[in-house]
Amino acid sequence: MTRRTFAIGDIHGERAALDRLISRMPELTPDDTLLFIGDYLDRGADSKGVIECVRTIQRESRAKVVVLRGNHEDKWIQCYDDPDIGFLLPGGNGCGATFRSFTGAPALKPGEAVVGEEFVRLLDVRAWMPADVLAWLNSLTFWYEDDHALYVHAGLQSADGAWKHPRDSNPVHLMWAREPGFFKRYKGKRVVFGHTPVSDLPDVPRGEGPSPFEDPREVWVRGDLVGIDTGSGKGGTLSAVELPACRVYDARP
Repeated sequence: MTRRTFAIGDIHGERAALDRLISRMPELTPDDTLLFIGDYLDRGADSKGVIECVRTIQRESRAKVVVLRGNHEDKWIQCYDDPDIGFLLPGGNGCGATFRSFTGAPALKPGEAVVGEEFVRLLDVRAWMPADVLAWLNSLTFWYEDDHALYVHAGLQSADGAWKHPRDSNPVHLMWAREPGFFKRYKGKRVVFGHTPVSDLPDVPRGEGPSPFEDPREVWVRGDLVGIDTGSGKGGTLSAVELPACRVYDARP
């Protein structure tokens, strides 16, 4: 039996979508790998619940579970000791939603922001983010590889017109890169990535050949690249891909 890998895209605090997606995937076996591509926090209303769910799956799943670190996790690790207003303040980053989730306050309404004294409280991350959550964020790995693909949160590091293997790449690139040349010209072993919403990825030109995905639906496929950030937390959906079968699952109601 071929070993299967299921890669789940950026969740961004959408616990209900995660539950719905997992319910639509096949039952996992000890031969399977379940991989999370990163960005569990921010924007959606239940970052705390998403982290609890992923950690429970790590403990209890029969499958091998791999949890990658995204750029949002990377920033929260930094902010635990050195709050970065440039990350915590902009509403689009969704940090206020994470604060409300962990403190038990009502979820933010559309267009609502954390301001005033509440924002001052948000800046004191140590006072409200549990130490065990910070330790878990620090434990997350930057990349994974199996027979089917390379898996990174964002992209690979370029070097003289080529692309470095993740083991040779600076983790900053693996978590943060949005290099247009990577999206347009990468060729090599298949790379599954998130971080850049598929709506922001370039159109796939004609002549690229047939997609191995019979029904790609929301995910983005160009040659050896598969983008799986389908907008969870930003009005889109949460998606997963199964390799090597090239199946797609999503959480659309």
